Amino acid sequence: MTKIYFVRHAQPDFNWKDDCTRPLTAEGTADSKLVLETLQNKKIDVFYCSPYKRSFDTIADTASYFHKDIITDERLRERQSGAGGNQRPMFEKRWNDHDYHEENGESLRMVQNRNIAALSEILTRHKDQNIVIGTHGTALSTILNYYHPSFGCKDYLRIIDWMPYIIELDFEGDILVSQKELCHVEKEYKGK
Repeated sequence: MTKIYFVRHAQPDFNWKDDCTRPLTAEGTADSKLVLETLQNKKIDVFYCSPYKRSFDTIADTASYFHKDIITDERLRERQSGAGGNQRPMFEKRWNDHDYHEENGESLRMVQNRNIAALSEILTRHKDQNIVIGTHGTALSTILNYYHPSFGCKDYLRIIDWMPYIIELDFEGDILVSQKELCHVEKEYKGK
């Protein structure tokens, strides 16, 4: 059995313009302690993460506690948003058509394809290990949709304000056999 603990990042500073370097707020940094509290009694073998600062910083203390480096993978990054791409009507439009994307933005299918490719390699490389993956709301939602096609906009909006959010997915080989939500902190998503 391979266990993956997906950790959606804590609250970022939505006033920060560059998505890749967007830091956590002071509250987000404090809330990241919940990640360590939740995972410290687990056996964690390896840490992977989006290269985005907010995801990396959310799991950094936990990786340090386990004396592990964090392996970043560009494919695990958040969806590239084009102009007006983070508005609620756009969320619905993308979830209704996974190939739709605004100019200079990515579609949900594009995000899903690269995240699943990364996840498949991780599952093969770390069979029967316990893995933490630092992720994002849309990226994680596309992974959940891949395994549960009924996961849609309503489900995405249910977790949009959960920062951080930890969900455990258990795999036999590359087959998802169970999942459970472990914890979350509710914070208002201000990117909308």
